[in-house]
Amino acid sequence: MDSSRIESLKEMLRIDPQDTFARYALGLEYASGNDIESARDIFEELRILDPGYKATYYQLGKVYEMLGNESEARKVYEKGIYVAASQSDMHTKSELEEALNELL
Repeated sequence: MDSSRIESLKEMLRIDPQDTFARYALGLEYASGNDIESARDIFEELRILDPGYKATYYQLGKVYEMLGNESEARKVYEKGIYVAASQSDMHTKSELEEALNELL
């Protein structure tokens, strides 16, 4: 985990708490550093802040899988499939469906 990158992203969020990309990148940094609980918290915040940010659903589902919570991962993937379909993003919908099918 790159602590300087994490601090930079946190600073970006202090300046603009609504910066969805910085929040998403922070979640990815935590996940790549195996700080899964922090990644979950960040992705959950992002899901509340911007429920239309489709990439969140894939990453959050994977985090729940890593935490051993398949039930929550399934719910997240299903919601993401709905969001992607409502935005006519068939590519993201397909990726989420694949993640869901791998879970089943």
